[in-house]
Amino acid sequence: MTQLPLLSVLWLTPLAGAGLVAVVPASRSRAAKCTAVGISMLVLALAGLLLLHFDPTGPQYQFVESHSWIRSFGARYVVGVDRVALVLVALTAVLMPLLLLAGWNDAERPRGYVSLMLAVESMMLISLVALDVLLFFVFFEAMLIPMFFLVGRYGGRGAARAALKFLLYSLFGGLLMLAALIGLNLAAGGTFDFRAIVAAVSTGAFGVNPVVQHMLFLGFMVAFAIKAPLWPLHTWLPGVAAEATPVAAVLMMAVVDKIGTFGMLRYCLQLFPTSAILFRPFVIALAVIAIIYGALVAIGQTDIMRVIAYTSISHFGFIVLGIFAMTGEGQSGATLYMVNHGLATAALFLLAGFLVSRKGSRVIADYGGIQQVAPVLAATFLIAGLGALALPGLAPFISEFLVLIGTFVRYPAAAVLAASALVLSAIYILWLYQRLMTGPAKEDDAKLHDLRPRELAVVVPLLAMLVAVGVYPKPLLDVIDPAAGHGISELARGAKD
Repeated sequence: MTQLPLLSVLWLTPLAGAGLVAVVPASRSRAAKCTAVGISMLVLALAGLLLLHFDPTGPQYQFVESHSWIRSFGARYVVGVDRVALVLVALTAVLMPLLLLAGWNDAERPRGYVSLMLAVESMMLISLVALDVLLFFVFFEAMLIPMFFLVGRYGGRGAARAALKFLLYSLFGGLLMLAALIGLNLAAGGTFDFRAIVAAVSTGAFGVNPVVQHMLFLGFMVAFAIKAPLWPLHTWLPGVAAEATPVAAVLMMAVVDKIGTFGMLRYCLQLFPTSAILFRPFVIALAVIAIIYGALVAIGQTDIMRVIAYTSISHFGFIVLGIFAMTGEGQSGATLYMVNHGLATAALFLLAGFLVSRKGSRVIADYGGIQQVAPVLAATFLIAGLGALALPGLAPFISEFLVLIGTFVRYPAAAVLAASALVLSAIYILWLYQRLMTGPAKEDDAKLHDLRPRELAVVVPLLAMLVAVGVYPKPLLDVIDPAAGHGISELARGAKD
């Protein structure tokens, strides 16, 4: 297994699949969709091999590949997977086949649609396993291109404007990160090797003026905060969620946006530990505002999709809070939250999309009494909604609990304020369910049909994973906890030196 370039095969497979789907004759749309699902299942199998052969007692980065790339820049093609990247690779691989099935009828000409989705998966995977900072940056930015077309070309009437706003925000963040990346390369003696730079930081050999370090940190942090998205850089997300197809919106919120919080955890904290500690109170304040703001604004929304979008802003606030609490429990909870948020948001948003596709309206007031005509849809929507509000026994609860415990140790006031969102989340989820699903059925809702077999094949695995991780999170935490402990020790060593 060590001889097989498994990580290269992992990210190149969906990229090759995107090219293969793109040349399928336009008249054979079903073949294009089936090919895309088959490719995504192959990627899932490769991710399974990673999980199976990852050595829990082995080195921090495993399956490492290193090849010459751009010698004049000191850049190499270096990939490897650690525990945090491993669980996010698994999340990406698990969600993609389900998203392709969910979006089976989203586009009249699906060849380009599914090809773009596979391209996003490929770029997400290499971003997670890249150990050269320039290599990471290239695909972190390249991911914008397929996402821009997924939102702008296949979404609703306002999709082009929402896609452009997303692109401009992201390009601005990318420009700041590029400037910081050049400064990092110069400060590190002409290398982009992430492991070498972290080692220099840990031993005190990264002798850079503290003001310069702070500027480099901010360049990375703003780019990741836009992608995450963290308040007040979040304003592009509600438009994308409302105007994109539900599948593209889930791909954005449940998969792509995780690269923002992953970047904070890996790059901001490990490359710039002193700066991260200096700016920690400010970032925690922004995270708490995001938690409360997202929940409050969600309550006042009249659009189903915007409700869920603002709940995601609140949830991302919890993830950032756990990361910058800089405790073992907080970072374990934040990493687990990335996975659990992906599952819960995917289930809730896709179910909302199935409902909207039946009636053609996103306005909450247009619905009522859905549980009388589509009881399975109503029941699954309730379970997904309870997951989003972190009900005990469902996956998000344990991650939210760990974040709050980890934060309380150092910032009790922030933890108490963040915990207030638990009440707010109960309001927006249960109120949304009440308005959509209960009461007398509206006259034009009487003919709405329940979930189809294909839709059940998408929703049931997501709900099963929500319950399984909620009841028995130990396997995931066994993978995540050592990474959190190692990250905290490296942070302390780097900041001390």
